[in-house]
Amino acid sequence: MGNTDTKLNFRKAVIQLTSKTQPIDSSDDAFWDQFWNENVTCVQDVFTLVPASEIRALREEAPANLATLCYKAVEKMVCAVDNSCRTQQEQTTVLNCVRLLTRVLPYIFEDPEWQGFFWTSLPDGSGPKTDKDESAPLAHSLLNAISDKAEDLQAIDSCEYIWEAGVGFAQSHPHYSQCDSARTELLKLLLTCFSETMYNPPSDMSTAPNKWVQYFTSSENRHALPIFTSLLNTVCAYDPVGLGLPYNHLLFSDSWEPLVDVALQILIVALDHDVTSSNTYDSNSPDNLFINYLSRIHRDEDFGFVLRGFTRLLNNPLAQTYLPNSAKKIQSHQELLVFFWKFCDYNKKFLYYVLKSSDVLQILVPILYHLNDSRADQSRVGLMHIGVFIILLLSGERNFGVRLNKPYTATIPMDTPVFTGTHADLLITVFHKIITTGHQRLQPLFDCLLTILVNVSPYLKTLSMVASTKLLHLLEAFSTPWFLFSSPNNHHLVFFLLEIFNNIIQYQFDGNSNLVYTIIRKRQVFHSLANLPSDRTAIAKSLSRRSGKRHIPSPTPESPEIPSMEGSRPALPAEPGTLEASLADTPRESCDSKFCMREASGRSLLCSVSYVLYYRYR
Repeated sequence: MGNTDTKLNFRKAVIQLTSKTQPIDSSDDAFWDQFWNENVTCVQDVFTLVPASEIRALREEAPANLATLCYKAVEKMVCAVDNSCRTQQEQTTVLNCVRLLTRVLPYIFEDPEWQGFFWTSLPDGSGPKTDKDESAPLAHSLLNAISDKAEDLQAIDSCEYIWEAGVGFAQSHPHYSQCDSARTELLKLLLTCFSETMYNPPSDMSTAPNKWVQYFTSSENRHALPIFTSLLNTVCAYDPVGLGLPYNHLLFSDSWEPLVDVALQILIVALDHDVTSSNTYDSNSPDNLFINYLSRIHRDEDFGFVLRGFTRLLNNPLAQTYLPNSAKKIQSHQELLVFFWKFCDYNKKFLYYVLKSSDVLQILVPILYHLNDSRADQSRVGLMHIGVFIILLLSGERNFGVRLNKPYTATIPMDTPVFTGTHADLLITVFHKIITTGHQRLQPLFDCLLTILVNVSPYLKTLSMVASTKLLHLLEAFSTPWFLFSSPNNHHLVFFLLEIFNNIIQYQFDGNSNLVYTIIRKRQVFHSLANLPSDRTAIAKSLSRRSGKRHIPSPTPESPEIPSMEGSRPALPAEPGTLEASLADTPRESCDSKFCMREASGRSLLCSVSYVLYYRYR
């Protein structure tokens, strides 16, 4: 009953605020204290008891009361933090202010007339003073209060106050669920502040930067270094499995996972605010200290800690156990991939460390898993792009191509053909799946996928029969006349495939007998490509045969379905009207044990065929 009464009192206070059209005196503490006393215990109560319609009505009919509510909430937070939040009452007051502001801020941002509201000062000089004896903007007071409360300290000027051990800090603090939950709510309010850009029309970052992110990542924010290090270490130190007890996530609540999720999002938003990359960069703009700190990490032990965190979290959804659903599975893989991309982009030393480490394959395999799983889902096209771009970045280095020759022995359930081979075979098989069964919006990625294979092809020592057949199948589909002539850039795909064959034959001929055999068996594809019609009449005839059809020839009935890995599940089907099956099924793989050829004559034949075709159509 007591909890119901407090919620009822809070609801009555909300009704009083929204029903009054006359301004309420800001000095009426008895009225305003109703909103942040011990009336609500969780953020869900605030979202339920303060409906969106009433916030909008308050903004339109009594804007002065909404402004006073925000002023008083920020003022309460600043005063409580200045007193170091010594009592439980003060901590409850701060959290209730945080919850209320998290609920109200989006409705302030969506109205252009309120755009500069938080960049005014607290009334009556109640805000903190600057060197010029002027009250600081309300936004600065709020961001400083969030950072101070997140650290549970009044002043932050030492690395001793970092939340978790890791980069730049060796001591790990004990974890308390109440503290983790409070930090999660504070970071969610911070993320809500950063979301103001979503409510503004599109514009260049240098001409209209996000002032919230700009101040938070600038040298004006004395909390920038400890907050950045705390967020980074919190993410990379998280272990969802813990001691490995089965079903422990069903028995005990994990307060660390929500904190890791919002910490990842804060890092991505802060690192994405790079005004120096704009063409109209202003030298007077403050530097982004988050990018600066990230780029300056250089110790191998720090790189090892970060890389272990990435591999642990990315491979968590792929873990297989004897007991079904006995291990905790996180869902923040997309944010992890974006953060990994940002890390490699801003810190090239970390990229080189990843490439020379054997753990680079522990990054590749989960990326391929998510690419294969997302290929038919148009809502995850962003995940497809970031995954392909990461592999493209890695493929530019020799070490990555050499690492692909490591045998693939994992048992990750993917709906790909069963094969015995290397990680290169897995790479080719997944890329073939994306091209043949992905939706139409993935077609711009075909160039990137084949470019990756071109980059690594000189280092692939032994391709399996499955991977060799997939490559020839792609060439067979992309070299059909109607596909080549349907777009002015489609011939680039054929060039990429021919270059892959050339590189493997030239540099890794001895170990790739499967590919050599497949090329000889499918020599008719090269003959047809060599005799490709070039006159206007023949081209028009080829296109007319496929008029009204947007995909490549349908599967042949006699082509058997290659069994997939045990425990795998197929990707969700593409939506109607998209490329549900863009290429024909892979032809049946066959290998005659009596087939043999002389190495010298075979090398001469294959090189001459592929080079002639390549340079004729280049």
